[in-house]
Amino acid sequence: MKKLERLSPCKINLLLNVLGKRADGFHELETVMHPLKIADRLEFEPAAAGIELRCNHPELPCDAGNLVYRAAALFFERLGHPAGVRITLEKNVPLAAGLGGGSSNAAQTLAGLNELFDAPFSRDQLAGMAAGLGSDIPFFLYDSAAIAFGRGERIEPIAQLPALRGAFVVLVHPGFGVPTAWAYKELAKFPEALNGRPGRAQALVAKLRSDDLRSARTEFYNSLEAPVLKKYPVLQLYLETFFENGAAAALMSGSGSSTFALVESQEAAEKIAQAFRKRFGESAWLAITPLA
Repeated sequence: MKKLERLSPCKINLLLNVLGKRADGFHELETVMHPLKIADRLEFEPAAAGIELRCNHPELPCDAGNLVYRAAALFFERLGHPAGVRITLEKNVPLAAGLGGGSSNAAQTLAGLNELFDAPFSRDQLAGMAAGLGSDIPFFLYDSAAIAFGRGERIEPIAQLPALRGAFVVLVHPGFGVPTAWAYKELAKFPEALNGRPGRAQALVAKLRSDDLRSARTEFYNSLEAPVLKKYPVLQLYLETFFENGAAAALMSGSGSSTFALVESQEAAEKIAQAFRKRFGESAWLAITPLA
């Protein structure tokens, strides 16, 4: 009986621009997302019937409260004939971090089951299922950076960006999460952030198509920093520390609570990490990874 393993990478938002509240209750977005090499791991094994999910993280449910389970259930519903699977999820990406870990797990579940069951669906069909499960999920069916529109489900992959070639990321999670729904609700108190200027995503991408990362510094933007940094000022201190120690750019990812610094070399990344640890200690989760 064949088994299949898939890595489930996380992402950072190089830009997240909210363009207003939609009639359906969601927010209209333009965002630039980039996958990272930091990843969870999923293992799939066919079973006679049903969905059995196991996970190494004690805070995650192993039933329909988990996006992996819901993605598998949707796949089998669309498949239209009896089948089953045993899934093992190894979590390495922090939870409630603004890194899309759960969304990535759902996308890789759809893609993994499609491979396991002899590719009954096209990527466009998988993307349709993914969009029904959650806004960020379609992005993880692609292996590149992308601009996303709508509520985040309309994906336009973009080629390698020269300014990011050779770049490294210093990624920090403070040990607490930020509920996404809360962050978006709080935007109502920040009208300028709630009703952003359209075109920021294309402006950032245009800058990153040059070979100078630092020239793009002013184009990185996240609307959700307005409410989140106000409530959690330690994250603002993280960003200031990144810049003070040489970051070419620094931003909060998604709705937080992860923040990151971009630099041109591993040596520069390690300098920032050392300065961060000196100032804030060892309690925060920190990782250094190549961006491309």
